[in-house]
Amino acid sequence: MVVLHPLSDFIDCNAATAGLSPHYYYEGRCPQTGEILRLARTPLVEAIARGLMQFLAGNESYSCEGKMYGVLLVELPAGEQRVLKAFSGLLNGQSLVEGWVPPIPGRDHVALEEAGTLAELEVIKQQLITLKQLPQRQQYELLCREFDRQLQEMNDSHRDCKQHRQQERQRLSEMLTGETLTDALEQLDEESRRQGIERRIFKRQRDEALQPLKQQIEQADMQMRELKQQRKALSRKLQAQMHAAYSLTNFSGQSLSLQQLMPGGLMPTGTGDCCAPKLLHYAATQGLKPLAMAEFWWGSASVSQDKIQGEYYGACAERCQPLMGFLLSGLGRGGEKEKFTFDHRLTSSCTEIPIIYEDEWLIAVNKPAGLLSVPGRYLNSQDSVLSRLRHLLPDGMTLAAVHRLDQETSGILLLARDLDTYRQLSRQFQHRQVDKVYEAILSGVVPVEQGLIDLPLWGDPENRPYQKVDQARGKPSLTRFQVMAREGGYTRVEFVPVTGRTHQLRVHAADARGLGMPILGDRLYGCDAVASRLHLHAREISFGHPQSGQTLHLQANTPF
Repeated sequence: MVVLHPLSDFIDCNAATAGLSPHYYYEGRCPQTGEILRLARTPLVEAIARGLMQFLAGNESYSCEGKMYGVLLVELPAGEQRVLKAFSGLLNGQSLVEGWVPPIPGRDHVALEEAGTLAELEVIKQQLITLKQLPQRQQYELLCREFDRQLQEMNDSHRDCKQHRQQERQRLSEMLTGETLTDALEQLDEESRRQGIERRIFKRQRDEALQPLKQQIEQADMQMRELKQQRKALSRKLQAQMHAAYSLTNFSGQSLSLQQLMPGGLMPTGTGDCCAPKLLHYAATQGLKPLAMAEFWWGSASVSQDKIQGEYYGACAERCQPLMGFLLSGLGRGGEKEKFTFDHRLTSSCTEIPIIYEDEWLIAVNKPAGLLSVPGRYLNSQDSVLSRLRHLLPDGMTLAAVHRLDQETSGILLLARDLDTYRQLSRQFQHRQVDKVYEAILSGVVPVEQGLIDLPLWGDPENRPYQKVDQARGKPSLTRFQVMAREGGYTRVEFVPVTGRTHQLRVHAADARGLGMPILGDRLYGCDAVASRLHLHAREISFGHPQSGQTLHLQANTPF
């Protein structure tokens, strides 16, 4: 089976992509030495990945199911460069596909157990479907709606009668006296009691009719809970068998099972089936030298909307990142060993995050594109500027991000080293006392030179993180812009956000009521042009130092 591919299968080999700075580093700590080991995601390997994207786009069988794909640029012993490609999990239901890196060894060792367990899981799945589609559920809902309708009609009728009785009582009290009035009012009270009895009888009849169906549904729900517990237990058993059988090899020639690599740890479903472990394991076993790697999402967006087609992503925190140090062992450090100076200053060589300003109260970094500002909500989104810097600080030392930049946005990010500094800087942001300047390249030609965009933004909770213009529900959002240059069908723009809403610049650029031109590389907001990244950079920031009171003006050169 052909697995090694020439570069010409993916790119024009004359393209000028060599020599440019890496956009991201896959990294991990060597288990033996404690050193940080790194493998770069370079412009060249991103160009190779875009070539694979074009292949996937032209093949309908790859266009539906969303999953992670990856490419690894390797060097053969004779010096030639080749490309490996891999997919996470299964591709069209298959783990072994011609032209792709094979799965990590081990699955075949538990093939019989896996087949038996999968058959049991399929039976449970069908039972759950049957119980969920139980006819009594629909009958119950239909009867409930009909009883509700009848009860509403009865309540409406009784309400009208009550109003009429109140009016009649008033009229009788004005016309009659004595026993005659008492008898007349008693008749009205009797009518009220009859209607109360009528409602109670109706509700009792309703409950008697619904109770058998309700009992059947409750019994089915209990069976579903038991089946789900069985399914969970079977899945855990199968995963444990696979983790014991899966064997990974690094570039030192060492081989360990997943259980040995993550002893006692919680291994999520799919550990060992991701692109990065498959690519690095194969290269190590075949004597290939990795030069650069890139992983990207292709197909429909992930359920949580945190993975979008055509975007690059780093090693996932829960499956790949814990394995990366072992997998890269034997390659050499690829970066400086971590260290501290006497006052716990951080150095950019420790983290691949350039630090452009630092004192005992705050840190300003030049965040690379593709890295979160702070850890996300889910286990696979824990890698961030904050988590990397915190990892380098001694236990107990405070570090907090004062504001955020989108994952794909690069540029200046401020972090506070104590609570008082954090509060003072946060107050400046809240009172709009911080001046920020962004630079972007738009995917079209903007006809005007400058202006102010005033479009309120609202985030639909059912479609996060997407933001849209909403005049009724949106929060006030203001952006000043100035065209810097126009070239080759694109426009370089300087943005000055007056407010700081989520995705404000991206929406104000893309929306037809704004500039009508998505930022280059912004697939979330409609940019179709192929680009290596989101071309948005937080270039400058000015604020009052919370301790000295002096104005700090920081700059980070635009990388595009």
